[in-house]
Amino acid sequence: MNSEHQILFNEVAIGSLTLPNRFAMAPMGPLGLGDADGGWNQRGIDYYTERAKGGTGLIITGVTFVDNQVEEHGMPNVPSPTYNPVQFVRTSREMTERIHAYGSKIWLQMSGGFGRVTIPTNLGEYPPVAPSPIMHRWLDKVCRELTIDEIHTIVRRFGEGAYNAKRAGFDGVEIHAVHEGYLIDQFAISFFNHRTDAYGGSLENRLRFAREIVEEIHRKCGQDFVVALRYSPKSFIKDWRVGALPGEEFEEKGRDLAEGVEAAKLLTDYGYGCLDVDVGSYDAWWWSHPPMYQEKGLYIPYAKLVKDHVSVPVICAGRMDDPDLAAKAVAAGACDVVSLGRPLLADPDYVNKLRAGKAASIRPCLSCQEGCMGRIQEYSALNCAVNPACCRERAARLVPALRSKKILVIGGGPAGCEAARVLALRGHQPVVIEAGQALGGNLLPGGAPEFKTDDLALARWYAHQLEELGVEVRLNTRADEALIHEEKPEAIIFATGSRPKTLPLEGDHIFTAEDVLLGKKDPGSSAVLIGGGLVGCETALWLAKKGVKAILVEALGKLLAVNGPLCHANSEMLEALIPFHGIQVHCNTTVKAVEQGRVLLSTEGRESTVEADSVILCIGYQPERSLYEACRDQFQEVRLVGDANRVSNIMYAIWDAYEVASTL
Repeated sequence: MNSEHQILFNEVAIGSLTLPNRFAMAPMGPLGLGDADGGWNQRGIDYYTERAKGGTGLIITGVTFVDNQVEEHGMPNVPSPTYNPVQFVRTSREMTERIHAYGSKIWLQMSGGFGRVTIPTNLGEYPPVAPSPIMHRWLDKVCRELTIDEIHTIVRRFGEGAYNAKRAGFDGVEIHAVHEGYLIDQFAISFFNHRTDAYGGSLENRLRFAREIVEEIHRKCGQDFVVALRYSPKSFIKDWRVGALPGEEFEEKGRDLAEGVEAAKLLTDYGYGCLDVDVGSYDAWWWSHPPMYQEKGLYIPYAKLVKDHVSVPVICAGRMDDPDLAAKAVAAGACDVVSLGRPLLADPDYVNKLRAGKAASIRPCLSCQEGCMGRIQEYSALNCAVNPACCRERAARLVPALRSKKILVIGGGPAGCEAARVLALRGHQPVVIEAGQALGGNLLPGGAPEFKTDDLALARWYAHQLEELGVEVRLNTRADEALIHEEKPEAIIFATGSRPKTLPLEGDHIFTAEDVLLGKKDPGSSAVLIGGGLVGCETALWLAKKGVKAILVEALGKLLAVNGPLCHANSEMLEALIPFHGIQVHCNTTVKAVEQGRVLLSTEGRESTVEADSVILCIGYQPERSLYEACRDQFQEVRLVGDANRVSNIMYAIWDAYEVASTL
């Protein structure tokens, strides 16, 4: 272990509970991890147990609902400690006992509801609820104001849920939350809470809901039972449905830091034994669910501010996967516990690998949110882009091959690397043939911007893994039919990737995004980027940050109209960053011609010109499968994976490769 990381492995006390180290698994929605009766299914039990097995000191489950009458949640969409207590306790007991076998502790996160941020597909025919008649976050609907009786009902359910959690073996509960603009947070924020009764007005009144919850839990479970709170000291709300960007000057309409500090002191006085700190809201949800465009450790200053004003332990999440950064945060007194969410999806063995001094073996999280938040949002399913076995640990467990085969893997991008890794783990003899001078494929240009360096980290991780597994890798080698026949493989996986699409434009300064990102071509001081998809927007942002005047031209009516990030926190932040950095945007526009230093545009029939030193093509990719087409009928076992099969993203390249390589 690196001596600087030792502080992360010291024990830490939270109330009556002692954690074996300072790592917690951050709560992430357990979509797909519940059974039909409100308990945990086998996937959920295996998922959390795997992270305890990997050394994480504290597991905090994703959100569970204590109420399903005041606000319906399509139960049992996720587990619930009150929906069917017998089933919940039975399945939870199996999970907590397994987790305790590894020396880890576990808390149940419980929610009182979503209020105005309820996922639209979960609303059904019922109007959304809120502290006051305010607009819903996503829909043009006015929320129904909760009655005092309904508030009391939810408070009682929290007590019942915590009691069932204690019976089930949970070491504490975390309340979700006076954070991110969920229902209880809506009560706490005057922008949302317009009530004139005992639950509105003063800060103490707006926090009354949260106070009654912790008091009810302690009444039911005893004062020694740990009750933590997920807490946001700042909201970053500019206006209804409008969030602020990093570095932007704005008037806070939600909770500002002054009130955030005062509320933190009151909440701990009420009995909350730990504050799990983040910032943001669903109106600015790129803070609560930070994409790669946010800096690492973005919550540290806010956790430190809270820590300086309360006497209870503080947990800090928010892109904390850099162990040097995490250790410094603990040493500086910014927090007591480091919370890892997505990094533990990517690698459940993060903590044990770090303890053993094997940081290079930790699979990096990309903060892409394609497998986690994006799939939760779109498909109610929690997974991970870089770890295909996440949330299906048992079903996707690798099985040793009955007979070791020599298998050629043509292409060293993410699909080829993942295929070779899985084949080697199963006992096969993969040989990777890569035409370039390094492994990584599209990870290399994709990782050029400073906000995408985790793409490069993933390429390094694959190179390290294949070296550790003894996989033969031939760089600077272009595969052809003669080479394949000479090698006499028993199976072939073609992972030959894709090539950039081009346009019939003439000019000396027309480049592909890949060439510019890799530094092969100089865009000059100004550039027109054709294509407002993910590649175009990210390349434009990168250029603008480097001082290049970037002009985006998109044929469709809006940026990121197709093939954008699955998670709206990513896409909405990227869309907001474009004008914030002065990038010109021309939608419904095509490029008609390129002249020396000038580009002719056509916008719905109206022509105009812009000055630019270069034109950068960001119009997508097409599969490269010519070698596969030539060889597929000459061998029995031939597979096509990644972009060569279907142009998509890193997640599907890795997932498809895992699927194919796990069955050969």
